[in-house]
Formats: sequence, C-alpha cells, structure tokens
Amino acid sequence: MIASNTAFEQHFGYPAQKTVFAPGRVNIIGEHTDYNDGFVMPCAINYGMAVSFSPRDDSIWRVYAIDIHETDAFDIKKPLPHSEDKWKNYVRGVIHYIQARCPEFVQGADIAMTSNVPMSSGLSSSAALEIAIGKTCQVLGDLSLSLTEIALIGQQAENQFVGANCGNMDQLTSALGQKDHLIMIDCRSLEITPTSVPQGYAIAIINSNVKHDLVTGEYNSRRQECEIAAQFFGANALRDVSPEQFSERASALQQFNELAYKRAKHVISENHRVLAAADALKSGDMQTLGTLMAASHDSMRDDFEITIPEIDYLAELAQVAIGKDGGARMTGGGFGGCIVCLVPDHKVEPLRRLIAENYQKQTGIQETFYLCTASDGVKLI
Repeated sequence: MIASNTAFEQHFGYPAQKTVFAPGRVNIIGEHTDYNDGFVMPCAINYGMAVSFSPRDDSIWRVYAIDIHETDAFDIKKPLPHSEDKWKNYVRGVIHYIQARCPEFVQGADIAMTSNVPMSSGLSSSAALEIAIGKTCQVLGDLSLSLTEIALIGQQAENQFVGANCGNMDQLTSALGQKDHLIMIDCRSLEITPTSVPQGYAIAIINSNVKHDLVTGEYNSRRQECEIAAQFFGANALRDVSPEQFSERASALQQFNELAYKRAKHVISENHRVLAAADALKSGDMQTLGTLMAASHDSMRDDFEITIPEIDYLAELAQVAIGKDGGARMTGGGFGGCIVCLVPDHKVEPLRRLIAENYQKQTGIQETFYLCTASDGVKLI
C-alpha cells in the first residue's frame, strides 16, 4: 500500500483522519466495447491512488497532489470552474457531479493524494483518482451512494467535465474489483460475473513507456465512428448487432463508411471474444484464451487501428515467451501504454528476460515490467 499520511502531515501540519485507496485496472480482453454497451473482462490491480483526508469546519477543499508537488483550493459552496490543469478537473468534476446527486454535500476537506499507477499507460490512473475522490466524498458527507453510483459519477466527470468520452469499465472495476478474480462486466446491465484468475498463472503488465492522452481526440473519434455504424444498423449500440447481421450488411457499410465498417467489425467480434474467453477460463482452456487474446490484439491493430509499432512488438515478443498456454495483447485505450499477459508462473522470468534483451534494442525505449495481482475495489483503509 502506498502511504499518503506522512505527506499529508508534512504539508498540512497535522495528521490525516482517514485514507481511501482505489485501484487501477488492467483489461484482459474486451477493448472499446464498454461504450458500445458490450462486454469486458478486467480486474482491479494492486496499484492505485491513495487519498488521505481530514474534514474541515468550512466548505473549502485544499488538495495536495503529492507526486507532482501541486496544489488546488476551491469552495464547494460555489460553482466549480474548469482548470487549465487537467488533474484538477478530475477532482473538481467528481465533486461537481456528486453535488448534483447530493446537493446537501458541502463538507470541506484537506486532502493529499498519491498514485503508483503509471500515468498515461492504459491502467486507468484517472479512474483510480475519480473513484478515490468519490469514496472520499461519500465518507466525508456520510452520503448514501452505492459503489456503482460512485463509479457512474466518476465516468460522468470524465465524460462531461474532463472531456474524454470513456465508457464505464474503468470506474466500475476500480469501485467493484474482487480479489483474485477477473470480473466480466455487462456494460449495459452493469451485471458482474467474477471468474477466478487461473491457478499457476500470473498477470504481467509490460509498459511500452510510450504515453498516450485520450483527450487528444483519437478516442472520441473512435466512439463517433462506432455510433455511425450503430445508426447504420438501426441499433441503439453495436452490442445489439450480431455477427450474422454484420456479415449480411458488411459490404454496404463498407461502401457507406470505411472507418465505421472497420470499427464495427472490431467491436462486434470483440464482444463475442469476451464471452468465449469467459467460457475458456471456466473450463481452464488457456490455449483458447491465448488464441482469443491474440485475435483481440490483431483486431485492435487492423480494424480499430489503436496499436503502435512498439506495442505490436511487445505483444509479439510476449507471445513467443508464453507459447500456447496463455496470451498477450494490448490493454487500454491505445496509442501507447501497456500490454497485458496471462502467463504461467514458470514462464514469468523467461518473459521478463526476452523483453529486456530485445525491446530497448529494437525501439530505443526502456520498458517497465509489473507483476500484478487481481485486487478488491476501493476501500477505506
């Protein structure tokens, strides 16, 4: 666990009363399906955002971002303006939408926050921040908000206050993750089906250290292209288009809009890969799971067009090391970030070694290797 208490006391001159920890997440399969009302299979990880806080006797929030040595201050009885500093908008946005749901919440606080989730890596450092702030508000105001409601408020803040049209996977996972389990989420009904991480397998995350920024437009344009495709089929979302329906009208969609065709091809096939992956995990069929993860990566590369050469190379290297009993794929929004591997325990070191011997030599960038465990969602420590 990462410590924010000491920094709180050093900065504010008195000890924090409580600390909240919200995890990041890694997605095993199901990319860009959440905002299409589809299926995903992530897990919360043992890296996250810690927020130490104490209530004040007014409505002022004083925020200390430990990792970047920056501060923010505002009165939550007054309208919260947008800031030019993006990190501040995550905090302000969550408070704004909590107050929209709970107008009685006007409790001030001093908070200090720190994260060990790599920024801009595709591991949801932003969702960890949103859920940590949401839980902090819940505790401060004794608010009757469920963890699901806190997750949806976090998504709303990111969509409407920060400006990234993400789906709900990241926030739901940070709020509702389960120790030692992957969670398959139906992003329409919000139903969660936990599946145990296979015995004898590790979750390895390899950061390409090519950073991405989802607010720059590529993410939002992918979402628009998916909406065009759904409208073409007369569907509320691509979740409602079966592979058979897609095949029947694929050429017409391709003629109408090539990009919408490619995006729909990925999303519709990816939804069915998630369902097949859940079945494979239940039956312990790691070869099939590895094949599905590889197909997911290929689809993100060729149809959704969100991988980059460094990520493709990492996935290739990882698959060589893992062989047939496990898998590797890009994880996260794309254009940089990480790959995720489900790897047999005895192949972790060969995987680490193969990446270390080749990736920097090929790309000029030093990777970072993380072994993660599937963890519980947000909690008050």
